[in-house]
Amino acid sequence: MRIAMIGTGYVGLVSGACFADFGHQVTCVDKDAGKIAALHRGEIPIYEPGLDALVAENVKAKRLEFTTDLAAPVAEADAVFIAVGTPSRRGDGHADLTYVYGAAREIAAALKGFTVVITKSTVPVGTGDEVERLIREANPQADVVVASNPEFLREGAAIRDFKFPDRVVVGTSDERGRKVLGDIYRPLSLNQAPVMYTERATAELIKYAANAFLATKITFINEIADLSEKVGANVQEVARGIGLDNRIGTKFLHAGPGFGGSCFPKDTRALIKIAQDHDVQLRIVEAVLGVNDNRKRAMARKVANLVGGSLRGKTIAVLGLTFKPDTDDMREAPSIPLVTGLLDMGAKVRAHDPAGMEQARSELPQIEYCDDPYACAKGADAMVLVTEWVQYRALDLDRIKAEMAQPVVVDLRNIYRPEDMAAHGFAYDSIGRPPSRA
Repeated sequence: MRIAMIGTGYVGLVSGACFADFGHQVTCVDKDAGKIAALHRGEIPIYEPGLDALVAENVKAKRLEFTTDLAAPVAEADAVFIAVGTPSRRGDGHADLTYVYGAAREIAAALKGFTVVITKSTVPVGTGDEVERLIREANPQADVVVASNPEFLREGAAIRDFKFPDRVVVGTSDERGRKVLGDIYRPLSLNQAPVMYTERATAELIKYAANAFLATKITFINEIADLSEKVGANVQEVARGIGLDNRIGTKFLHAGPGFGGSCFPKDTRALIKIAQDHDVQLRIVEAVLGVNDNRKRAMARKVANLVGGSLRGKTIAVLGLTFKPDTDDMREAPSIPLVTGLLDMGAKVRAHDPAGMEQARSELPQIEYCDDPYACAKGADAMVLVTEWVQYRALDLDRIKAEMAQPVVVDLRNIYRPEDMAAHGFAYDSIGRPPSRA
């Protein structure tokens, strides 16, 4: 199959490289000439484990190429995927569909022969209808089917998620469209990945509903963590105790500083707006968003409480800036409101992250960045573990203690055990577990 992938952001680049690895002929298109030039040089604009090797292998095999010219690859394509950004619209929280609709108009002008146009971007229900209307308005003669095929990729594990998916959702009632998408995903049949065919609107809603449910699960266990701290329970054991019930499951029951990233905050906001536009109130999802926003800022107060209540003139070391490990993504990362809160309380902040410091500098220009965790801890009055990078799971605790001005650690990911931290002489607090002192 010949595939044109419009957009070389996270979804477009990972999807394009994986489709090429399936054996399809893929052209990734982006208006950003600098990004395309970098990709031609083998430079990957995002941090995703294994993506650089996958791209290089398929470029070498001549199955994957990059261009700023949309017309030629669309004209030759059996399928055109729209994988452009849909950020929150400034002011109201709706998904901004400017790039999706712009791509649809450009695609319409270039179509030749039967083509399936697929929205892979996360889009509100009804977007496929508008994409189809725009294409038919711009090119009434086009032989086109518009489908929805939402992505379910986790940053840091995106390639595996693409090749071994829980499910593939295809939203179209057109038999020709279903056949083309069935052929594109046929290589997954060896992995027995279920392909679910639905109406287009249903596929669009599945994506939002899935992200909102996962965000709800995270927020639920975070609130249980707060209660655990008050009553002397251990939230990790609570989570295991409920997660072993197979109706609930253990995933996404890890208490922490709140969810962030490119999907959950944006998509929960957009789903609330979609519901409001249809006179439906999603009270649970509204509460999830409000609780999560408040939680991120509250983490700074947790740090202040452990060092005596005041952070004025104190130095705080922050380990981990990206919203999760194995990515350089800083979008809506819990570290941003945490650090801002620490600064507002008068603290000096220095930070380390294995992959995200370049991106963090634009978000948090007023803090000091360090080359390693030990330099970050030097002279600090407290250290905060924010992102559970594997590099932070086996720190030399004696060395950390020796570097710090005060042996105070706030572990927002429950990486360490309270009894171990007490044995090493730390005043230690975590999420949903009683604090400990040496």
